[in-house]
Amino acid sequence: MASSDNQEVSDWKPRYNPWLIAVVVAMAAFMEVLDTSIANVALPHMAGNLGASQDQSTWVLTSYLVSNAIVLPITGWLTSVMGRKRFFLICIVIFTVSSLLCGIAPSLPFLLFARVIQGAGGGGLQPMAQSILADIFPPEKRSLAFSLYAVTAVCAPALGPTLGGWLTDNYSWRWIFLINLPVGLLTMFLVHYLVDDPPFLKRRTLRESKLDYIGLSALALGIAALQIVLDKGQEDDWFGSHFITTLVVIAVVCLTFLVIWEWYEKDPIVDVRLFKYFNFSAANVMMFLVGAVSFSSTVLMPQFLQSLMGYTAQKAGMVLSGAALILLIELPVVGLLGSRIQGRYLMAGGWGVLSIAMYISTKQMDLLMSFQSASILRVIQYIPIGFIFIPATTVAYVGIPRDKSNSVSGLVNFMRNLGSSFGTSAVTTILAQRTQFHQVRLTEHTATGDVNFQNMLNGTAQTAQSIAGNGHVDANQVGMAQIYQTIQNQASALSYLDVFHVLMVIGGAMFFLSFLLQGNKPKKQAIAAH
Repeated sequence: MASSDNQEVSDWKPRYNPWLIAVVVAMAAFMEVLDTSIANVALPHMAGNLGASQDQSTWVLTSYLVSNAIVLPITGWLTSVMGRKRFFLICIVIFTVSSLLCGIAPSLPFLLFARVIQGAGGGGLQPMAQSILADIFPPEKRSLAFSLYAVTAVCAPALGPTLGGWLTDNYSWRWIFLINLPVGLLTMFLVHYLVDDPPFLKRRTLRESKLDYIGLSALALGIAALQIVLDKGQEDDWFGSHFITTLVVIAVVCLTFLVIWEWYEKDPIVDVRLFKYFNFSAANVMMFLVGAVSFSSTVLMPQFLQSLMGYTAQKAGMVLSGAALILLIELPVVGLLGSRIQGRYLMAGGWGVLSIAMYISTKQMDLLMSFQSASILRVIQYIPIGFIFIPATTVAYVGIPRDKSNSVSGLVNFMRNLGSSFGTSAVTTILAQRTQFHQVRLTEHTATGDVNFQNMLNGTAQTAQSIAGNGHVDANQVGMAQIYQTIQNQASALSYLDVFHVLMVIGGAMFFLSFLLQGNKPKKQAIAAH
């Protein structure tokens, strides 16, 4: 009897075409990932419409990220209690209804409440989509299947600012949330009709699976504190703020306790023992850095174009869109290569090319860069991401029991999202500090005895006097103001190049670390995975 059950489990296949199911679950994940970046460009409009300050409006992003980050690592436990299909449907319902609440929010507190609910519902969409793909495709076809999932995880953040800017400029910021309604309703219907739980996913009752209250409390406190630190640290001057310092202590204590507690807990809410598998641990490191590099570079380019070159939000978003469209063509190719070439070699190639792309960025980015040059540079920066993301996602499942796929996907997505937060926070901090450094260095050349500076001042003063008819004193003041503005712009531009140097070093280090991964044989992956 046991052998027949095992045969049934090993022979299980979905009732419908796996690619049809893949498109449906990827659509749900795309909707959620899009919401992590689509609201960024609309914050000033939200603040003005709801009578809030710019600083207060940033909690629209933070509140979503906090609740999302808490749910992600516990999706494995939640699916074991509810069943994966039921949990997936509940998440879609919560996300869709809360999107409606966000769109009709009459005040900032109401919007923040709706965003917390939306983040909690969205937290289950990415890992469930990924684990469903891992189960409905045989291991040797997972790379190709994950190329479809990569569209949601990699392209959606790049398309979000463009779509958000267009909707906000032409309609209202409320539509960045309301567009989720038709997608959510359609996805809900299709998931209910097409998706089934495989027999090897055993659902447990609440009595059989006791809720780990201590682990859940440590997770919620630690992740919430850490996410707020990453989002507000630079704004509040990091350890110069007692609030940030307190949150850092809470995060370190709670997360350290969480790892120790869950390691020995019989029924952990976060399965930290998965990190005993080397490939899983290495894949999580890779995904953390993929999130950090891809998201931080997604922040860098439009910020550079808007703050220093005067681009509108929509035009800056168009620079990102070109790279996202190229990636749509690239990802299926990478998926096919993943079924023929070892994942570690693809990742090594991706990191190597990424390092070269960041080096090119330090040479090509300047204040005279054209729109075409910026678009091409963004394509060069983004192409390597697909060669890292898909293999890293695939190798995370190698050697892991099939009934652990939900926990694997939850932790992998959690690490990528955490990397995105770390990357954005690190970039913001480096930009601020290096801008001050370069400004000090550049102003050393503005002494009154410096011949070059005096010639520049005379030239700008003469121009101001001839154009505006200013007096000699006024012309000198205008000239000094113009020189100071030039110094600020140059210092900012140099700080962006410093960030790209850091990303270049990270890419180089990961290139060598990729070869330490366990070599998988794509054609025999089914044997290795089971």
